[in-house]
Amino acid sequence: MESSQTGSITKSFIISFYIVVVLWIIKWVEFKFELSFAPYGIIPRKVEGLIGIFAAPFIHSDIPHLVSNTFPILITGTMMWYFFKDLATKVVLGVYLLSGIGVWLFARPAIHIGASGVVYGLTSFLFFSGLFRRDPRLLGLSFLVVFLYGSLFWGLFPFVPEVSWESHVAGGLAGVLFAFLYKNKGPQRKIYAVEIEDEDELENEEDRYWEIKDKPDEEQAQ
Repeated sequence: MESSQTGSITKSFIISFYIVVVLWIIKWVEFKFELSFAPYGIIPRKVEGLIGIFAAPFIHSDIPHLVSNTFPILITGTMMWYFFKDLATKVVLGVYLLSGIGVWLFARPAIHIGASGVVYGLTSFLFFSGLFRRDPRLLGLSFLVVFLYGSLFWGLFPFVPEVSWESHVAGGLAGVLFAFLYKNKGPQRKIYAVEIEDEDELENEEDRYWEIKDKPDEEQAQ
């Protein structure tokens, strides 16, 4: 069990690591050839900005911007593919597309770039999946997410003009949506034999209660 879990964690981390490597290669290409891919970001309600729905998460303004998304992607991505290995790819792609579409439809006029919308989406999915499923293990994961990324909450508000808070909101809502849609799929709360026995005992007690209530009526009928 332990070795298989370690293998799953390793594989989950490698998938997330490859995604991060792609982001860094893109930034390296920009520096190497003195390019800027920023114009390929999301431009809300502009036809030419539609390409940004697919391209924006791979584009970052500078190294600090990329670093700020690197570790959250590694951590949330690893959690996704470890705890939700059968759903992870669907959820990541869904958040990736829905967050971009939300920004294109509703965000203020600007060029929106960066993977933070996806980060917010995965964080939101992990947190609300624990709440919706009521699984003690996943609830523990929810609290861990809050501990690690509770400060992300402030990124949902337009405090800093240069920050695409709309991407954060769109990603967060997409995460909640997928957590709800997939709440009955993937890992579920285990029902132990003790719980089942308790439910059976409760039903038996209710049956005995009604039998007692019915006895006076039977005696009166006689």
